[in-house]
Amino acid sequence: MYAFGLCIDRHYLTPGLAMITGLADSLTPHARRDAALRVLTLDLTPAHALLLSDLAKRAGFGSFDLAHRSPLRVSRMADASYITVTTYLRFEFTAAFVRRPYLIYVDADTLVRGNLTAPLNTLKSGELGAVPDEFNPAVGECPALPGAAERWPHFKGRPYYNAGLLWAHTADLPSVRGGVERALVRQRRHILHNDQDALNLWILHAGRVRPVDAGYNRFEVGRFLERGNWVRRVVTRSLRPDPAAPVIHFVGPEKPWQAACPRTDDVREYRTLLRRTLRHTRALGAAHPEPAGLR
Repeated sequence: MYAFGLCIDRHYLTPGLAMITGLADSLTPHARRDAALRVLTLDLTPAHALLLSDLAKRAGFGSFDLAHRSPLRVSRMADASYITVTTYLRFEFTAAFVRRPYLIYVDADTLVRGNLTAPLNTLKSGELGAVPDEFNPAVGECPALPGAAERWPHFKGRPYYNAGLLWAHTADLPSVRGGVERALVRQRRHILHNDQDALNLWILHAGRVRPVDAGYNRFEVGRFLERGNWVRRVVTRSLRPDPAAPVIHFVGPEKPWQAACPRTDDVREYRTLLRRTLRHTRALGAAHPEPAGLR
């Protein structure tokens, strides 16, 4: 019925492997056999693709496929400090490639703890499921979409959505891609957060969105609190770790597989998953190096 979609380049191969293990943990053995994994990449080698495929099979997924794609030609990287153009590949999934009625897109820098399929139960045709962004809660009240609220005052205060987790009917993928492309052509001056801003421009102008519970894209904020208190001025919920959240998203430049990343509770949980993932890859005979500082 559904496929999980991942976009992975060489920089994100290690977290991509961990993502496969985490997704497998979130499903029953029967559900794993019925689920599909679909990966889009710019630059992974055949050896990388084989490693991902072998791990998916070892984890029990019934279907795996990987394809090389290029992002939209009009892609704009306004912020490339730690994000590459691979981020735009989330709009290159097609029904012919997914081969399932539904696609659940998941960013590779996430920790999946729970079943991600529940939002599909309320997703109607023509809707895109998405979670409001915790750091950019509303249009015109955050850095995202600079100038948009001034140009279109009726958009001010509308929810702004994070692109890290998306739920879609595969039949609707062309309209999402087309809407993002039009936003990149016609409204480029309002792009700050790359593809995410383009997606939100489409949602504001023409898209139908189904808001999904915040727990399905809970930001890991402990790393930011290690550096300062600005998060307390932006996020209104409790900033304690949320063990009930189905997904923890490690937004920002510091990632849990990096040696210098603060060792918060969620980071330690992620690293436990990563160590187990690397044991699986060694059992497959893959010579995949462990990230520095993991031990």
